[in-house]
Amino acid sequence: MAEDNKDEPIIDVTEAYSKTEQFIVDNQKSLTIIVSAIVIMAGIFVAWKYWYVAGQEKEAQRELYLAETYFAKDSLTKAINGDGQAIGLAGVADQYGVTPSGNLAEYYLGVAYMKKGEFEKAIEHLKDFNSNDQMVGPIALGDIGDCYVELGKVEDGISYYLKAVNKNKNKFTSPLYLKKAGIAYESLKDYKNAVKVYERIKTDYDKSSEGKEIDRYLARAKALAGE
Repeated sequence: MAEDNKDEPIIDVTEAYSKTEQFIVDNQKSLTIIVSAIVIMAGIFVAWKYWYVAGQEKEAQRELYLAETYFAKDSLTKAINGDGQAIGLAGVADQYGVTPSGNLAEYYLGVAYMKKGEFEKAIEHLKDFNSNDQMVGPIALGDIGDCYVELGKVEDGISYYLKAVNKNKNKFTSPLYLKKAGIAYESLKDYKNAVKVYERIKTDYDKSSEGKEIDRYLARAKALAGE
């Protein structure tokens, strides 16, 4: 026969329930304030997102369109700083940063500064850009890689090329940035890692344009690696 567990505490459910009720009664004012604060904050967030941000986005879209017009014409200074009437990409990013168009302006700014050869500024704005888009997200990371390579910071460039590869694996951007990573590794005389990334192209993306020509890159890297 099992021994009685005389030392185990007995939980009085009725007493516990009564204590809970008493706690609510004793703290009703505080609890009401907390609940009210949560409701108010939720209301403020909804108003901010669907009224303030939505209104800002309309203005941002108009300004971004004007900046994009200059960007498309390679009038990069006017695209960045505006023309005295339009505020330019820098103004859109600064004044409308909470909006989708303000975020997109950061990407345009990064590319514009890349084209101007101002790679540090390009990196700054590209890092401020956020996107989960299947193509734009990886391309922005790849652009940062290009900027670092141009600055002679090749290892940082490789890091961003590989981030671009893994951001959203697809047959367009992934083999492109694997190839760039391989070439960057070769510039560092790190032929073994070059072989590894070239082999990934051959294995995973053989139908891509990079895959169709990867054999000669792979053969060269293997030879230099002594394989």
